Amino acid sequence: MPATSRTPSPTAPGDRPMGLRERKKLKTRVAIRQATYRLVEEQGYEATTIEQIAEAAEVSPSTVFRYFATKEDIVLTDEYDPVMEALLRNRPADEPPLESVRLMMREALATFLTANDGELRRRTRLMVEVPAVRARMTETMSDTAKVLARALADRTGRGTDDLGVRVFIAAVLGALREATLYWGEHGQEGDLSALVDKALDTLEDGLRL
Repeated sequence: MPATSRTPSPTAPGDRPMGLRERKKLKTRVAIRQATYRLVEEQGYEATTIEQIAEAAEVSPSTVFRYFATKEDIVLTDEYDPVMEALLRNRPADEPPLESVRLMMREALATFLTANDGELRRRTRLMVEVPAVRARMTETMSDTAKVLARALADRTGRGTDDLGVRVFIAAVLGALREATLYWGEHGQEGDLSALVDKALDTLEDGLRL
């Protein structure tokens, strides 16, 4: 994805402006991620070390690890979980949960693609090509699951650990993951948003004979 990634708007969830410390942390995270993608493009994922990433991002290796537990996390995480949560909370309270999630994902994905199309394409390629990245993906998605479960629990009056909430969120994120992997495995051709919609259709309708 040789497109340049842009930093998300400097606001916190609920459109609260970020403070100076939050903006600096965000700037550092983005710098580390962009440095990683540049190095991976030049020399490959396996050959890229944390020390090289730190030097390219002009931070120390310990700073890289303070922001990202593993090298895989650098390419798998972003700042859009709060955006997804806010969008889900803003959906009408009487709207069916799956419809709310569908429209939230559609808007969040459009926002992400507008600002970070290149980053998404790089990330998806690594998810497909690098076993370590693909394996770590499930663990990083658990953080997103907690964020969305919190919003969905509030909407439905259930607890975040309610089995129904957990199963619903797991199914939705599984659909998102598989649609993204399918897109990557097929040369990133076609409309990713349409594939996500199709995956959610399968959850809603089942596998019809």
